[in-house]
Amino acid sequence: MTHVDWYVEGRVFGNCNCNYGCPCQFEDLPTHGNCTGFEVLEIDKGHFGDTDLTGLRTALLYAWPGPVFEGNGAMQAIIDERADEAQRDALRRLLHGEETNEAATHWWVFHAMCSTIHPTLYKSIDYEVDIEARTARVTIADILQSTGRPIRSPHGGEEHRVRIDIPGGIEFEIAEIGSASTKATGAIALDLDDSYGQWNILRHSPSGVVR
Repeated sequence: MTHVDWYVEGRVFGNCNCNYGCPCQFEDLPTHGNCTGFEVLEIDKGHFGDTDLTGLRTALLYAWPGPVFEGNGAMQAIIDERADEAQRDALRRLLHGEETNEAATHWWVFHAMCSTIHPTLYKSIDYEVDIEARTARVTIADILQSTGRPIRSPHGGEEHRVRIDIPGGIEFEIAEIGSASTKATGAIALDLDDSYGQWNILRHSPSGVVR
């Protein structure tokens, strides 16, 4: 199947309800039995056909009653209000896993595992991130507030650095792990406090992670 030529590269920060060593990354069951969280992306380089996506931001909120692979989840995409109509259409399609090989990206999988797709929102997304330092701050209009910081040792308080390397993954090659807290209202509510935080470079194309 021929897809629209597209590529997205950018900096991602995410937070879910699992412990710091998110079991989902190890093909294990989620810490609390269910999965809920969000991710935010700033596109440093990107296009969808002839439509330039560089400089725009997106976010995904999601929730599953059990593990992701059991499905029956809900998701909602939020797209930078600065995007024009062509950019909005392109980003909505990408975040919903369209123009992508089957199961090639986590966007495709997330959409496939959700029985409820809430309407896409177009909002201001304020986002500051430093992957190396494992810090982030996110404000999405009146919907979401999130912060990220390094994990600190319970016996002394020193910063603890840990990374996850997945050579054949569908989301990233390597991610920095930290602690994150998120409050969100709306179709998908979040109330996360010092749970799994993830920082990574995203490089996606129709065939999956670009290595």
